[in-house]
Amino acid sequence: MPLALLALAVAAFGIGTTEFVMMGLLPQVADALGTSVPRAGNLVSAYALGVVVGAPLLTAVGARIPHKRLLLLLSGLFVVGNTASALAPGFGTLFTARVLAGLPHGALFGVGAVVAARLVAPERAARAVATMFLGLTVANIVGVPAATALGQNLGWRVTFLAVAGIGLVAMAAIAALVPHQPRGPQAGIRQELRAMADRQVVLGLFTAVLGFGGCFAVYSYLVPMLTEVTGLAESSTTWVLALYGIGMTLGTLVAGPLTDRALRPTLYGGLLALAAALTAFFFAVHSAPAAMATVVLIGAVGALITTPLQMLLMAKAENAPTMAAASNHSAFNLANAGGAWLGGIVISLGWGWTSPALVGAALAVVGLGLAVVGGFLDRGERGHSRVVAGGQAEGDAEAASATVTGR
Repeated sequence: MPLALLALAVAAFGIGTTEFVMMGLLPQVADALGTSVPRAGNLVSAYALGVVVGAPLLTAVGARIPHKRLLLLLSGLFVVGNTASALAPGFGTLFTARVLAGLPHGALFGVGAVVAARLVAPERAARAVATMFLGLTVANIVGVPAATALGQNLGWRVTFLAVAGIGLVAMAAIAALVPHQPRGPQAGIRQELRAMADRQVVLGLFTAVLGFGGCFAVYSYLVPMLTEVTGLAESSTTWVLALYGIGMTLGTLVAGPLTDRALRPTLYGGLLALAAALTAFFFAVHSAPAAMATVVLIGAVGALITTPLQMLLMAKAENAPTMAAASNHSAFNLANAGGAWLGGIVISLGWGWTSPALVGAALAVVGLGLAVVGGFLDRGERGHSRVVAGGQAEGDAEAASATVTGR
């Protein structure tokens, strides 16, 4: 794999760190700004709002900008947003700064995925995209715990300054290692918007929202589940979350090669395994060893669906894949919000702390249904994929590679 992928992984590492670190710093931020922890929790939503809005907006604005330059501009905005977060004098300005920090998230991942796929041979495109995603998963193992500890010992403002420093390192790495990739003649905002209207793209985005929402229905309440049901001490939950990150990393490592071989079967298998793992967690959470093993499994199978979804959207968007690739991360953040909301509803109804696991399993099954519908639609779209023995559309993987690599 080329060194340019390392630069993209560093950028993904910074994004993953700033996205999740606020959850661990809520008490410190609330105390410093003289507000309550629940109100400070809105700062997590502020970042998600920035992602949802920024992914299609900044991709559209940068539709004619060469990819390398756009990556540098988006990384610069990331640095500005996190620096503003560190210097924010009050809650309102910090809320605005978190929205600003979230704006480049989806666009940077979307553009980065297209760039990564074009750095390698078509048959290795998914592995290249998965390599970039490893930065995000490693952030959950190393970046978030380290940044949280930094904030707890030196203050939350130091944490966001450190994250801004990661952004500067990413900018330097992108400038030095990522080659120039000119835009194709068909790239532009009209082509990007036209590609977004494709029914397979729309179906893929809904698959991401509902299917991946299953992960977040459990992840959002993982700590209270483990303390209230499993009986773990609050001090041990940090390394449990790191176990989830290890699972994500393992799943991402497997997802790349599998997606290159057979895109849709990998997506189907990932969603089915996610539904099974979430159902198993509903029963396993009562035993600490079983709960820990299932947490790793949920992280792994959840990550297993991200790469094929990314490649599927890039393939179905044909010659204008960037906005579809970026919007995938808007969909993941909607999944975050929707899964947490549904999980909170069943808990508030008195169904118990473990009930979000069954909600998550149901969401994964719905996502699987949508993915299967997309597979059936492919059978009638011979121009986009070819059907092979056993009814598996392995041509999707080839189409994804050919589309995003321009070969």
